[in-house]
Amino acid sequence: MLQRCENQDHKHYKNYGGRGITVCPEWHDSQAFIDWALANGWQKGLTLDRINNNGSYEPGNCRWATRKENNRNKRNNRLITFNGKTQTMVEWAEEVNISPRTLSLRINKRHWPIERALTEPVRRRA
Repeated sequence: MLQRCENQDHKHYKNYGGRGITVCPEWHDSQAFIDWALANGWQKGLTLDRINNNGSYEPGNCRWATRKENNRNKRNNRLITFNGKTQTMVEWAEEVNISPRTLSLRINKRHWPIERALTEPVRRRA
């Protein structure tokens, strides 16, 4: 976290510190961060996730999440709204039981309207 946000030589700096993501002053003290982590749901296997992925690392903007949850909170995710509900493309694919690849093909290559892309049954090859 600190390296990505503050070390300009870090390979991921451009995606963090380079775009203004910072670490709150209190978390520069490792014990303060550990205390926050333990009081806020840290468990082995979870990752630190920024709720607003354009926001900084600070207590009000961070949570512990599974890798799957963390991957669904990236700025490059495609968000789709249908019937008043907004989810990532992967979440919609899971919900309507089609592969993310098929849904992406329908929307991005075939330019289907969202309703059709989400509701038309998938034709299975024989």
